[in-house]
Parts: sequence; C-alpha cells; structure tokens
Amino acid sequence: MGQAFKEAFSGYSILGLLIAGIVLGFLAKLLMPGKQNIPWWLTIVAGILGALVGNVLAALFGVRETAGFDWIRHGLQVVGAIGVVALAVALWSKSKGGTAART
Repeated sequence: MGQAFKEAFSGYSILGLLIAGIVLGFLAKLLMPGKQNIPWWLTIVAGILGALVGNVLAALFGVRETAGFDWIRHGLQVVGAIGVVALAVALWSKSKGGTAART
C-alpha cells in the first residue's frame, strides 16, 4: 500500500492539483443530486482530495498508468471527488447548524 501512495502523488505539480481540484470538484457537484451548500474553496479542496483518492485507488488496482487515455483512473478520480464532496457537504452543514439536504 505504501507504493500505491507513492505512485498516487508522483507527477503532480501545485498548478496541476489546483486545476484537477477545480474541474473534479465542480464536476462532482454537477453530478450529485440536489444542492450542495458549500463554498467554492471547499469544492476545490474536495476536488483535490478526490483526485488523490482516485489516484491511490488506481495505483492499488494497477491501472494508474495505461496505454492511451487513462479512463479508469479518471473515473476513479470523479468517484473519489463525489465521495469527498458528499462528506464536505455533510460536515459543512453540520458545522453551520443546518441539514445536508437543503434545497
């Protein structure tokens, strides 16, 4: 598992992580049902964490590097971002005294 973490974090620059966080965070919010009442900066942080979770899973499954476009890795990143955004929504609304299912 240590090798999976090493592979997951290799090749990312700060700018690359920021771009991945923006794209994946807002894509996750778009794919999730309902309204997610979290600030834009938390969406980006959740996207960054989702990208890293997806990379760790891809490394564990042995699909981090494939020939051509890495569809499986990117799919795992989207799934990871959805999971982290859902967690962020629950924690953010709980810290603000509301419910996660606001509309």
